[in-house]
Amino acid sequence: MSFPSDRPATWFVTGTSRGPGLELVTQLLQRGDNVAATTRSTDRRLAAIGERVDTTRLLPLTVDLRNEAAVKQAVDQTIGRFDNLDVVVSNAGYGFLAAVKETSAREVRDMLDVQVVGVWNVLRATLPILREQKSGHVVNVSSILGLTAVPGWGLYCAGKFALEGLTEALAAEVADFGVKVTIVEPGYFRADFLTKDSLALPADTTDAYPAIREMTQGHLDLQGSQLGDPVKGAAAIIDQVVSGAGALRQLLGSDAHAYATAKVEALRVNLDATAQTAPTTDHPTA
Repeated sequence: MSFPSDRPATWFVTGTSRGPGLELVTQLLQRGDNVAATTRSTDRRLAAIGERVDTTRLLPLTVDLRNEAAVKQAVDQTIGRFDNLDVVVSNAGYGFLAAVKETSAREVRDMLDVQVVGVWNVLRATLPILREQKSGHVVNVSSILGLTAVPGWGLYCAGKFALEGLTEALAAEVADFGVKVTIVEPGYFRADFLTKDSLALPADTTDAYPAIREMTQGHLDLQGSQLGDPVKGAAAIIDQVVSGAGALRQLLGSDAHAYATAKVEALRVNLDATAQTAPTTDHPTA
């Protein structure tokens, strides 16, 4: 992608009510870029941005990302307001801490609707524009838990693993159209992600998983002491988009890098252990 240098860039960003998403919007407006910022409801946090930066280039949009027609309308409003679209950032999501057995059908559906279906709706609405203009950048915010999984985060990981799969395929599909794709994999950031307002818990729990209850409380207690800085995280995303460089996966935080390194090492051990047995299932005429 050739990031526009002769005019303000236009960004369409979801999940902007708090944390890194809100910080991203703030920094983009400080740069003088145009921002269409979506939230699920009328949002007092976005309004508070006006106390720090000029919001004349901000288009706040109330959008249910699960509603394909609503997402399409929001993208149309963005084009109608700013006349162009350069960067699409899917950042909406929430945490969920529970054992796999403790997740209800409704909780599973709600998570996947936001983490996967919502992103798909955004892509369906924006890709024709980027493809036609043969430029643009898609940024899908995953998590280091989209690359590796830990107990208690099964449902959250399921959503993020799915997001990474569709994004990796997307990157290859749109490369010939001049569209860049980035998967952002943050570690723990010092936002309000680990608060009772942002971290969903199961409606029903069992006594079979005391370690997960302890981990849940430990995560709530971690709030305010996370390693990552949201200001630096938002700046890093902007830098990679503006430069048009960087790898497919953008790891944010030394904790994220450590988790990823451990996953790669474990996968290498697994591959070595199955090197001899994997070919035994090949068809003899292959």
